[in-house]
Amino acid sequence: MKPSLSRRVAAEFLGTGFLVAAVVGSGIMGERLSGGNAALALLCNTLATGAALVALIFTFGSISGAHFNPVVTFSDAIEKGIDWGDVPAYVGAQVFGGIGGTFTAHLMFGLPIISISRLYRSGVSQVFSEFIATFGLLSVIWGCSRTRSNAVPFAVGLYITAAYWFTASTSFANPAVTIARSLSNTFSGIRPQDAVPFIFAQLIGGLAATFAFRHLVPGLALRAQKIVLPQSADDKG
Repeated sequence: MKPSLSRRVAAEFLGTGFLVAAVVGSGIMGERLSGGNAALALLCNTLATGAALVALIFTFGSISGAHFNPVVTFSDAIEKGIDWGDVPAYVGAQVFGGIGGTFTAHLMFGLPIISISRLYRSGVSQVFSEFIATFGLLSVIWGCSRTRSNAVPFAVGLYITAAYWFTASTSFANPAVTIARSLSNTFSGIRPQDAVPFIFAQLIGGLAATFAFRHLVPGLALRAQKIVLPQSADDKG
């Protein structure tokens, strides 16, 4: 029996919160220490995010599956890995966890808790980049989780680390993270008006990858009992 919904939701809240705190916090630290070198600041932001993802997936994967991302949750529900009735709780935990992560990063660095981002991330190339980034992320998850699930934390962390650099948008690839970063007027932020097309592209990219892997791996829906990492079979209440 898998862990109770309350435990899984708590894991999603904490995991997404720590992920966003890592993204926003490392962006602030990188910008402060880079002396105006944007490439160095991005490198610092990239390495911290990728490392945090690996650690967090290992930490929470056996509890909730370590989605930390509404697109992953929707895709998992489509493939029958999670009940549709659990989706709102997962997504709510991810969104509010992410916002909490932004607030936490601001408090750690002595910034106002809320600072609406004014960082411009607009245009067709940026939005298309989010489609590609999310398509790639879900492809990595679907491709690895079915054959070598223990490698998924490393694969996801490495993919996001790479996608920071090969996509024009620096690979948000996550609606919850996008919303959270719109509340941070720092290096990793995004204007709220730019967040909407990002989220739309992320959803389309994730769905496209999910249906592509139905073709690439026949019978995927019947075998989708886990995503990222298997949830624990031990639930004592």
